[in-house]
Amino acid sequence: MAPERVTEGFISNLNGTTLLEISVGLPLAPLCLLARGLLLVLYFLRCGKPLSSSSGHFLLDFSVLVVPPVLSCTVLAPVLLWVILSIVAFCTGLVFIIYGERTRYAEVPLKRILGDFWRSNLEPTYIPSITAFRVFVNVLTSISILAVDFPQYPRRYAKTETYGTGVMDFGVGSFVFGNAVVCPEVRLRSSEVRRASFSLGRQFLATWPLLFLGFGRLLSVKAVEYHEHVSEYGVHWNFFFTLAAVRMGASLLLAVFPIHKAWVVAAMLAVVYECFLDLLPLKAFILHGGDGNDSRVGFLNANREGIFSVVGYLAIYMASVQVGLYLLKKRNAVRDWFGVIRVLLLYFCLLFICLHIAQTHIDTVSRRMANLSFCIWVVAYALLLFSCFLVVDLVLVFAKLLVEGADVPGSWNLAQPTPKKHDLAEPRGPKTRPRSVCMVSAVNQNQLLYFLLANVLTGLVNMLVDTIHSSTLAAMAILHLYMLTNCLVMSRLQAKNIIFKWW
Repeated sequence: MAPERVTEGFISNLNGTTLLEISVGLPLAPLCLLARGLLLVLYFLRCGKPLSSSSGHFLLDFSVLVVPPVLSCTVLAPVLLWVILSIVAFCTGLVFIIYGERTRYAEVPLKRILGDFWRSNLEPTYIPSITAFRVFVNVLTSISILAVDFPQYPRRYAKTETYGTGVMDFGVGSFVFGNAVVCPEVRLRSSEVRRASFSLGRQFLATWPLLFLGFGRLLSVKAVEYHEHVSEYGVHWNFFFTLAAVRMGASLLLAVFPIHKAWVVAAMLAVVYECFLDLLPLKAFILHGGDGNDSRVGFLNANREGIFSVVGYLAIYMASVQVGLYLLKKRNAVRDWFGVIRVLLLYFCLLFICLHIAQTHIDTVSRRMANLSFCIWVVAYALLLFSCFLVVDLVLVFAKLLVEGADVPGSWNLAQPTPKKHDLAEPRGPKTRPRSVCMVSAVNQNQLLYFLLANVLTGLVNMLVDTIHSSTLAAMAILHLYMLTNCLVMSRLQAKNIIFKWW
């Protein structure tokens, strides 16, 4: 059998995993971030000074933030629950150690400490959970796009063929969610968003890098005859084109509809699209082609999955815009953010109920069509994941409250006396925060470049290595070297304060 046939069969006819397994794995990235933050607080507590070595910071970040996810989606996947529980136990132990050796509130009872924590104010200029969510979606995506080509990556985690919930399916949807919560319309005042001509011109211009990357991927894939899963997006379409189309479509919709009604637009898009799928021959066309025999003749027929799924991704984007508006409301107190977690979990529960109804009475989750169930699933689980990051941030605030002078790069600080008016979601280097040594901020500074580098290196590895027949030892070595290269490049760019932004 030809190698191309083997590879195509390796990534085809997959049905995903269960919602329960995805739920179990969601806290992994937030827990890694928590472990890293608590280790830095403990280091300060024991040594009396913060970790100042750049190489030490990088080694800690790579070991705690990258290595566990790589192992958890490969050799440790069968014991994922025990991995999660082990990290929870480790973090719990660190909190108890820090509490027992605290330098602040040394003789104060726990009740008073919790009261002071509850009343504490946080700096209003930065929401670290947004940055962490977006960065970890990028990092986990970069791990998966190469790991999926190795036999050690569970097939149930890979993108599904037609129906099902795969880990990589959620990764694609959460990528759209992460982009939407910090989109320009969310950051601007409503009066500025309504300036349609100004906003549309800028947003259309901002999509050219995505279009450029989309055409670059298309040409490179065809030139080297890289194995493709045609039913994923089509013959010529790819995820970069989807991102560009969603960005342009959202700009048009937000120029017409009030931004605070974005959730209404999202619901209408998802429901109307589902009606077209079920009541018209659209579903049969997407799944089986114009002639019913999976033909790929003509541009629309050849790229039907990618083109029509844009509607579903656009619905996810608009719903996420509404989430972004809610998150960026001015709130400083710790108790206010606990209220945010409560609201997000409430909406997660409501959406989970809606997901059950949709899958039972309408249609099951399908990334290939980006149907109603897929949209509900992505938004619901993105809210759950973001809530986990918020909980981690608040635990780190509590730990720093116990240890006077402790600092964790990329986490919340207590409010300054006179906060400045800066961007609430994305710190952009020294203008908003002092530059710190942190892998999260390093990737955040050049997210699009990081994603591009990961795609290029993935292609190179597949050209040079027979990934499907790799041994476990070889696969682990390649994956760790690949991630080490990605992270080293970002760290060096951060050290030189180089930010690539061409639009």
